[in-house]
This record gives sequence, C-alpha cells and structure tokens, in this order.
Amino acid sequence: MEYRVFNSAIVVRMDPDDEVMEQLRVVCEKEKIQLAEVNALGALKEFTVGLFNTQTKEYKSNTFTFPSEVTSLWGTVTTQDGAFYPHLHMSAADEAGHEYGGHLQKAVVSATVEMVIRPMAGRVEREFSPSVGLNLMKFL
Repeated sequence: MEYRVFNSAIVVRMDPDDEVMEQLRVVCEKEKIQLAEVNALGALKEFTVGLFNTQTKEYKSNTFTFPSEVTSLWGTVTTQDGAFYPHLHMSAADEAGHEYGGHLQKAVVSATVEMVIRPMAGRVEREFSPSVGLNLMKFL
C-alpha cells in the first residue's frame, strides 16, 4: 500500500493481498485522522459483508471468494473511546454482473483498490445504543 496526502484528501493505492479495512486503519492512525469520508473502487478476491437484523440486533455475515469488482465503497471514519472506528458499506459484482453488498467487514485485494480519504476537522465519537443495538454517532 502506498498513499499521498494532497490538500484536502489522501489518495491510497492498495496492492494484491492487502486487506482494505486494515490498510485504512494504518493510514488513519498514521495521519491522526479522527473524522473522514471514505470512497473507493477496485478489484477483490474475497470480501465479507453483513446485514444488521434490527429485530435480533445481530449481524448476518456473508463471505464471497470469487474475483469481483468493487462497484461502490463508501462510508465514514469516526472514533469510539478515542480509537479508530470505520463504518463502510460496499457492493461488488461478479463476472456475470451480479452484485453483493452490505456492511463491510473484510475485503482482500486481488489487483488494486484505489481509495480517497477526505479528513474533516473535528471529531465524532461512537456510543452504543442499547435500544438500537449499534454504535451510533455521538456529536461532541
């Protein structure tokens, strides 16, 4: 993985076998990013996405292990207890054009992923909401 900082954005190139969430964490911790918008595209060989069931308050995860193209990846970086907290959603298509997506948990690069991180001044913490069952944004 390599990246460069430009005025209001960080452009990241991820390489084969890089794990997307881990590389995002590395950049955000190194650059001391506590609040950002994230967008990306690229090619994967494996990814895990989930869907939160609001009734059971649990995620159902699906892992896909085929060559895919990221058709959309976006989300936010915030903090929880001062630590890196990503919230990303992704969809990816197989060779027939069928798309699969949800809350991104893991993604392994096959060729490359190109990511843009747009840091923002400020900080938004996450706080667990027992009634919802998720870590919701808490504005400081």
